[in-house]
Amino acid sequence: MNNRIPEDLIERAYQGKSTKEDGLLLLELPPLELFRFADELRSLATGNIVTYVVNRNINFTSRCVGTCRFCAFRTNTGRVLSLEEILGKVREAEQANATEVCIQGGLLPEVGLDFYLGIVEAIKAEFPEMHIHSFSPMEVYHAARNSGITVKEALFRLKKSGLDTMPGTAAEILSDRVREIICPSKLKTAEWIEVVRQAHAAGIPTTATMMYGHIETLEERIDHMLIIREIQKETGGITEFVPLPFMPYNNPVGEKMIKEGRYATPGLEDLKTYAISRILLYGHVDNIQASWVKLGKKFAQFALHCGANDLGGTLMEESISRSAGASNGEQISVEELEWMIYGAGRVPKERNTLYGRVNELVSRNPKRSGCRAK
Repeated sequence: MNNRIPEDLIERAYQGKSTKEDGLLLLELPPLELFRFADELRSLATGNIVTYVVNRNINFTSRCVGTCRFCAFRTNTGRVLSLEEILGKVREAEQANATEVCIQGGLLPEVGLDFYLGIVEAIKAEFPEMHIHSFSPMEVYHAARNSGITVKEALFRLKKSGLDTMPGTAAEILSDRVREIICPSKLKTAEWIEVVRQAHAAGIPTTATMMYGHIETLEERIDHMLIIREIQKETGGITEFVPLPFMPYNNPVGEKMIKEGRYATPGLEDLKTYAISRILLYGHVDNIQASWVKLGKKFAQFALHCGANDLGGTLMEESISRSAGASNGEQISVEELEWMIYGAGRVPKERNTLYGRVNELVSRNPKRSGCRAK
């Protein structure tokens, strides 16, 4: 085929109107041509700044009644962190200048909304300035169902208690064909969309994720991105899109793949996924996050030339990816993240969860002022 991108496709991308057919055509291009176009759109959307957030992950339990066949984190015997243990981890995060805590956990059988409200209220009581970015759409749906209330009511109460934003996880691939195979007891596609829409209506912004590279087709990946675009066009509540390559170790879906001679996604496929997401979401979702945990540090740097403009967080105790075979560490320092960004030819900038600037930390802790890009 012609190596050049058709003019009408370019025009649709600039207008934020790329089609599914455009996405499939772009995947057939020579990779460097695809990356060049995605990088151009990244530059128009966000300039040369690459952002990161200082945060901490807190997984309060690995116990879960879910049946997800891709999960390497779930156990039947894991303990549940006490409220004091969770607060202890938040204290450590605050001492490390974190602006965000991301709290998620397995689905406990008898736990209702009060459990989640208790976590949020205890954190806000001691750390009113800490941004709580917590509880997946599946967790909210599960808590609402166990409490006999609507998702709308659950979200309203979480917001009132102090929940600031939600991670748009549990999305996997937004295709009921795929979900029936890899996570049959999880939210259906329409249910995930509805929880996210209701969160936005309640004033709770979310991220949006896509776990790719298992049993889905390329068409289903593109459909997923276009669903995210439609939600964003309606609500404007999505802060970032995070493509997450599937980690095939220590889980049934991955074991089957490996027996078939398919391992983790090839690196070129990862980079093309980032590029396509930038193009399809251009004009709607400005921020595309490259996961250094999933990709590795050097590959995450290269993704910054394929459409990505954010490297996520310092994490401080990332355990879900690690249990599935990720080998790139559980945390990273601000200094190393900024070194990575400079090394990729970009300008580092710390952000908060909502992609606002974080300036007050310099005066709060002078030790940090020397490592932030001015």
